[in-house]
Amino acid sequence: MSLPSSDQEKHTTSITEQTGTDRHQQINREFDLDPADIAAHAPSLRGRKLTVAVAFVAGTGFMLFGYDQGVMSSLLTGNQFEATFPEVVVEASHPNHATLQSFTIAIYEVGCLFGALSNLWVGDKLGRRRTIALGGSIMMIGAILQTTAFSFAHLIFARIFTGYGNGLITSTVPTYHAELSPAAKRGRMIMIEGTLIVIGVTLAVIQWVDLALFFVNWSSAQWRVPIALQLVFEIIMVSCIGLLPESPRWLVKRGRNAEAMAVISAMEDKPPSDPEVYRTYYGIREAVAAETSSQGSLRELTTGGRSQNLRRTLIAVVFMMMQQLTGINLVTFYATILFQRLGLSDVNARITAAANGTEYVLASLITYYVIDHVGRRQLMLTAAIGQFFVMLLLAILGYINNKPAQIVSVVLLFGFNTFFALGWLGVAWLYCAEISGLRTRAPTNALSTASNWTFNFVVVMLVGPSFNNISWRTYIVFATLNAAIVPVVYFFFPETGGRSLEDLDVVFALAYITGQDPVKVSLRKDVPLAGSPEADEILGVSPGVQYHPAEKTSTPSSPAGEARAPV
Repeated sequence: MSLPSSDQEKHTTSITEQTGTDRHQQINREFDLDPADIAAHAPSLRGRKLTVAVAFVAGTGFMLFGYDQGVMSSLLTGNQFEATFPEVVVEASHPNHATLQSFTIAIYEVGCLFGALSNLWVGDKLGRRRTIALGGSIMMIGAILQTTAFSFAHLIFARIFTGYGNGLITSTVPTYHAELSPAAKRGRMIMIEGTLIVIGVTLAVIQWVDLALFFVNWSSAQWRVPIALQLVFEIIMVSCIGLLPESPRWLVKRGRNAEAMAVISAMEDKPPSDPEVYRTYYGIREAVAAETSSQGSLRELTTGGRSQNLRRTLIAVVFMMMQQLTGINLVTFYATILFQRLGLSDVNARITAAANGTEYVLASLITYYVIDHVGRRQLMLTAAIGQFFVMLLLAILGYINNKPAQIVSVVLLFGFNTFFALGWLGVAWLYCAEISGLRTRAPTNALSTASNWTFNFVVVMLVGPSFNNISWRTYIVFATLNAAIVPVVYFFFPETGGRSLEDLDVVFALAYITGQDPVKVSLRKDVPLAGSPEADEILGVSPGVQYHPAEKTSTPSSPAGEARAPV
């Protein structure tokens, strides 16, 4: 179904030709918004300053995510950590300690899983900002508990507790950032999060904090200081999030429309009467109107029809599962141990792991410049193919297992990080925030993040015992998984780049009513923009954006028979 663009052009032209006063009157008439009320809710930051501030806070949250994920990697083999927690010392007399070592790392993911799942209920109730602040506060308490641990049970509880807060953050920050980013820059802005995850890992996995403190082998500060340093990120994030506006999408869902219009105006750095601000606001109202249930509920995740919520939720959940099954945490969590297995000394293994993390940072920067030009699908496919060949070569070299093979294996581990940073690091968090509809975005991101943490736990728990039992054959498992990812992405994952979040609702609705594959529709260039008359028709929304939150009776300022959108 290819719809003409003439009506859309007329719609845009008619708005553009109006004077500022006329536009204010149109906003008043169609949306019942008072310009004075909009002005009263105007954020203190606008345009580029607002975009940078949101990116900074969101990036801090993800740097924290990376730091707390990676901080245990080298601490496990430090002499002071082993002295405090002998349960993690792997010896011939205690072969089961390999499992406990993996458990110490992986139990953090269990807390993250519960935090992400709890966002199914609290995310839309609290809003994006308060959920992030809550998660950060919980992580601060958890960091203190980890730092002061003197028993294995104490450490495990503290890691679960800290993980719970991280689960809330990681299932909210991508949504918040995506909803406060202009469509043209959304990919690049969220790629910053991916880079900051890596910077956090680099800072943590002895890269370079742990490396510096490795030589403090006479004090438990060797492992307590690296854990405590995450408090810096947590305090910054919790302090700054209160200075930023709430997501305009969440505000519209809650009926706080004047505030939403003010935030959109600030995002675009244009007055509320500007046609682009008007169209963005109209598109959000249109997206809410397309969701016909009167109350947001988890049941909406299972619906089909024009919204295609079930399909979109499954795509997000499977995406995050595949991200973990690539084998990235084989490298992230076990970097030091892997390099030691390849014949490097304790110090050299830590230096190499630090260099590996630094290269990871640099590789992630490439995506920032190409994500909005190349698209999401192309990066995912290229990276998965590259990861397959790296894992296959690592298996072959592991079988050979001589000095030259070990040297090449070290280089290949650097190569794996490069491919993952290119197509699966920040892209995963961006894609899952983009693919879901407005009313299901929070629960969909909660489920996809829960999927991430579930398979994160599975991979981290299995890798240690796997290397002890089947050695280099572990790489064959991950090579096979990366090969399987390629057709799944190619046939089932639509392109989301270059469109607003509301435009993607139109893509799925158009695919549904025409019986076409959403992947093929997403690659078309003639899909109408959200907020246009054609989009109204595709979404099944009546012009005027009448929707469910409330109904208002006709007033003297509303001519008889003219529909008014509720506030």
